[in-house]
Parts: sequence; C-alpha cells; structure tokens
Amino acid sequence: MTLAGGLAVYFVIWWTVLFAVLPFGVRSQAETGEVTQGTDPGAPAAPRMLKVALITSMIAGVVFTLVWYIWATFDL
Repeated sequence: MTLAGGLAVYFVIWWTVLFAVLPFGVRSQAETGEVTQGTDPGAPAAPRMLKVALITSMIAGVVFTLVWYIWATFDL
C-alpha cells in the first residue's frame, strides 16, 4: 500500500467511524430542558466535537492497522 493509498483508506475509515461514534452520549436540548431560542429542540446541548474527534481517531487507527495487516499479509 502506498502512502497516498494508506491516507485515502484512513480517511474513509475515519469518516465511517465518525458517523458511528457521533450519536454516543448526546443529549438533546429538549432532554436537558435548556432549549436555545431559534434552534431545534432536538439539537445537541453540548456537541463535544473535540472528544468525538479524538475517540474517532483512536478507533480509526485500530481499524486501519487491521486493514493494513490484512493487506500486507495477503499481499493485496
């Protein structure tokens, strides 16, 4: 796997994992009782995007390592 190919595969894995991790632990503004005027009540009260990005990066790193290992082992 070339460097460019590896970065492309990691990018796709990262985005896929992001959409899987994004809803974990999110509480809506309606659930917390603090709806900001002009926003949807279902909008997150605290998005915590930095934490989500870090968790996504760690999980994507593990998945990428597995993909790379399989790729290198079977010489795909």
